[in-house]
Amino acid sequence: MLIDDIFEVQEILCVEPVFADVTEDYYTEELLSYEAEEARLLLDENEFPIALALREGDAWVVGSFVCRPPSRPVLSRFEEVGGDLYQENTSRYMDALREYYSQKLLSEVPPVTEDTRPERLEMVTSLIRDVWGTLDGAACIDCCCGSGVVSEAIALSGGQPCAYDNDPALIALGLQSGRLSPAQVMHIDATRAGDYIEPVQYGVGCMLGDITAFNADMWENIVAELLILSDNTLITTATEPEIRRVEEWCRAEGRTCECMENERDPIYDRWVCVSSV
Repeated sequence: MLIDDIFEVQEILCVEPVFADVTEDYYTEELLSYEAEEARLLLDENEFPIALALREGDAWVVGSFVCRPPSRPVLSRFEEVGGDLYQENTSRYMDALREYYSQKLLSEVPPVTEDTRPERLEMVTSLIRDVWGTLDGAACIDCCCGSGVVSEAIALSGGQPCAYDNDPALIALGLQSGRLSPAQVMHIDATRAGDYIEPVQYGVGCMLGDITAFNADMWENIVAELLILSDNTLITTATEPEIRRVEEWCRAEGRTCECMENERDPIYDRWVCVSSV
């Protein structure tokens, strides 16, 4: 479902330039600066405001409040301008929002050249199935998703991937190849993933690294965020020293852990840490 369809307009623009900006209050002020002639307020399933669309001339612009709260002036503007109330489930609106920004990213960012081996998909799928069996339709985070091989493996394992990465060119490749679904991927900082998504049952972070003394703090923050967002977490690295760091971070969060060598893949996912709350 497109945002255009939700608001029943032919074309609508989001006031936030990129998906990562939907948390920023600054764009609320920018939205309210429009000389609106018509307004449409979107309510979620609990009748809480999650978006406001304004028409200025022939153009519609929308600001989203799924990752930041709406201010009183937002509701006042709707009341002043007058318009219609619309309603949609938050999850469906988030899908539409992610799809909007995925299409925008793909139109603006050239994808990198293919970065994965064809056999890796089967390797990762086999690993996920051996650890958890079928995911049975459950949501599963794909942390640092790259071009989407792990998201595809999650889907083949019966899960619903929710992916994020900070590299737009890799995401563009994943979208172009079809490994990433436009409604299920976000271009965000992985250390702030909790600002955009709710905790789920499963989370995967494959091929994390290179983890060195120089960048260990960054990776620790990424892993910590993934652990907060997933009850059951599978992380892979290329080397044993890297996975031992991950194990230490997991245990520091009170997780039970099991580390093992993965003979399927001698390169990217050689070492595995499986943890749970």
